[in-house]
Amino acid sequence: MAATIRDVAQASGVHVSTVSRTFSAPHLVNPETRNRVLAVAEDLGYRPNRAARALTTGRTHNLGLIVADISNPFFPPLIKAAQAHARTRDYHVFVADTDEDPQVEEELIKALAKQVDGVLLCSPRLSNRAIERLHADVPFVVVNREVKGMPTVLMDIGQGARLAIEHLAGLGHLRVALVSGPSGSWTSKRMREAAAAVDGVDLVFLGPNTPTEQGGLAAAAEVAASGATGVLAYNDLVAMGLIEGLHERGVQVPGDVSVVGVDDIVAGRLNRPKLTTVAMPTAAAGRMAVDLLLQSVAEGGTATLATLATGLVVRESTGPAPEPAAS
Repeated sequence: MAATIRDVAQASGVHVSTVSRTFSAPHLVNPETRNRVLAVAEDLGYRPNRAARALTTGRTHNLGLIVADISNPFFPPLIKAAQAHARTRDYHVFVADTDEDPQVEEELIKALAKQVDGVLLCSPRLSNRAIERLHADVPFVVVNREVKGMPTVLMDIGQGARLAIEHLAGLGHLRVALVSGPSGSWTSKRMREAAAAVDGVDLVFLGPNTPTEQGGLAAAAEVAASGATGVLAYNDLVAMGLIEGLHERGVQVPGDVSVVGVDDIVAGRLNRPKLTTVAMPTAAAGRMAVDLLLQSVAEGGTATLATLATGLVVRESTGPAPEPAAS
């Protein structure tokens, strides 16, 4: 016969409730006791019945994680970190991709609400009003966007954008193009606000743009015609596409135009030139989001706001502004 929770409790020398907590809330159990219970459970071949536990506790021990575009290299480190951290809390994570479509996003939230204890919304494309309405059905934590009254994890793109513009200004770039992302993007708005706060720089705002390499390629003609010698792109994919598009037009990076991306994805470090970028703490954001969501599930929704610092990584795609052409 299969081992039961009582068998594990007896062999471990603990109460049945301690065994239950070891699997349902391991962070509440003394580490020595937890390790002993887990070792006995492994020896006896005991596996907790999740369906039975869900009926008893009302908890599925599943979380949903919805991203705007799973093919975007920004998201995998966040997903991986969230999944690994959730496992330490005895939770599983279901990942879903909206393909940048707010209607698909709403459909996924409604479907997952019946199967999970809470949902992590990463860079959502829905309006704030829609997110607030759907929040009545399932606990949320929003990542990479601020929604009033909602638990939120932000990576401080405002700080990063300011550092990027100051870096370009320090290199003598007095006219800088901000190549934004999708229409209505919260990140684009924060980047614009932060960039506008830097004195002595003439800003050109170009967008909206698709947040991909193709979006960067498509923006190259506007950038080349703008007269800007420095560019801050919505993300690294846009920046790399932009560099390729500029190269096709005979514009050299960084000789003629300096380009800064956002995210610090691996591909940017392999690009030629290697990409100067705003590093985003995506893995830390994934772990923090899981903690806030489980806190919200256990204690009820609280409007906790966690903001993680960003930083500028200077590589090869930025350099001194070119000398003005002789009149």
